Amino acid sequence: MIGDSWAQIGSTIAGLMFTLATLRQFFPHQLRLSLQQFVLASLQQFSFVQKLCDKFVNLFSPYIHITFPEYSGYWSNQAFDAIETYVGALSTTKASLLKGSLVQNSKALVLTRDDRKVCDEFNAVQVWWVLEPSPTSSSEDKYFQLIFHRQHRDLITGSYLDHVIEQGKAIQAKNKQRRLYTNNPSENWGSYKKNLWSDIAFESPATFQTIAMDPNKKEEIINDLVSFSKGKEYYMKLGKPWKRGYLLYGPPGTGKSTTIAAMANFLNYDIYDLELTTVKNNTELRKLLAETSSKSIIVIEDIDCSLDVTGERKKGRPKSNEKETEPENEKTSKVTLSGILNFIDGTWSACGTGRIFVFTTNHIDKLDPALIRRGRMDMHIELSYCSFEAFKILAKNYLDVDSHDLFEKIGILLKETEMTPADVAENLMPKREKKDPDACLNSLIQALEDAKEKAKLKAEKEKNIKINKGKNMKFYAKRLLF
Repeated sequence: MIGDSWAQIGSTIAGLMFTLATLRQFFPHQLRLSLQQFVLASLQQFSFVQKLCDKFVNLFSPYIHITFPEYSGYWSNQAFDAIETYVGALSTTKASLLKGSLVQNSKALVLTRDDRKVCDEFNAVQVWWVLEPSPTSSSEDKYFQLIFHRQHRDLITGSYLDHVIEQGKAIQAKNKQRRLYTNNPSENWGSYKKNLWSDIAFESPATFQTIAMDPNKKEEIINDLVSFSKGKEYYMKLGKPWKRGYLLYGPPGTGKSTTIAAMANFLNYDIYDLELTTVKNNTELRKLLAETSSKSIIVIEDIDCSLDVTGERKKGRPKSNEKETEPENEKTSKVTLSGILNFIDGTWSACGTGRIFVFTTNHIDKLDPALIRRGRMDMHIELSYCSFEAFKILAKNYLDVDSHDLFEKIGILLKETEMTPADVAENLMPKREKKDPDACLNSLIQALEDAKEKAKLKAEKEKNIKINKGKNMKFYAKRLLF
């Protein structure tokens, strides 16, 4: 009935506009002005009538409408995502009109209803979900509208919406495929945060079972991750944000990136790989943090190379007779040490829950102590050169060998020689289609002996340089005396 009224009003307005266009061609100028004023006044009256009808309908309608926009201001509405998943999964086994898609964050084909309006029932109460395009945006933004009878207001706004959000998140977790995110330069950010991060499917097979690491250290990391993942209530009891920091340090090739991948697979977390050199300032850094999801791993690799975090607060001001000069190749990033500290341990670090911050570095001694203190980087994990225990894991992974006559010799050489797990793995990699454990193990022995000889020659060279330097200092000292 209301729809017919709107149709009549629309038809009347269209007729008035047609009449106005006709009169413009055949009537004098003054008469046309009068007619235009009359038509505009009529349109204003129709607009007033429309608003009055809307208020009248809302006053007497027994139904309540709640809107859930895709975006709330600048920030994405996480409730919308959960509702979209829940509504999409409603009665897919019974619906006759379905839509199948392999969505970006799903690891399986997802079937959803292709209806714009979906009916749901909760505790014998019917509600309706309607998906509409946003009337206030020219983009592809949309919103869900929930319609229900006003006598069920308390039930729907309480238990039902909690049920919808909980079930939606559970379905998302079930279908979730881990993602690897990286931040885009701010020049590519749109009016909304859709372009702050780019992502691809994270398909690394790394696990703690296959990673080459000392078993005791591996067990320590696993126990810490399990304790953290189950510690939400405990952190709340302590009054601390539910987050954890890990510092991975050691020479290149010791498995820092692989350890991060194993952590993500173990916890089923997404990874946000933060490239600090593309972040212009601390404000952009906070925006990026706010757009990361809860229960995720935020990684800054080689943090000592990303920006000056080597003790910038120790730098003094230039003397009065010295001028401050800008370096020729000044970096565009203005992210400061204090910005990083606030990012991982300040007020903004509590805007999500269950997050893990991971820093990696090859030179721990270069980092400012304030950055890596406990409470920020809670667990310091040294990943060093390959041990015999780590070698046995690699031999099992690459050659499917648990023991061999050559293991004893390799164990002795590993104690005498520094070789990273990456170099050991490369020597164990079969060079032919058919695995030949003897050839691979002998190749590793040869590589270890070569590395041992190079280390010996390097040590002798450094010793000679030191001796010659000492002799030169004595020579010049004598000349000064005489």
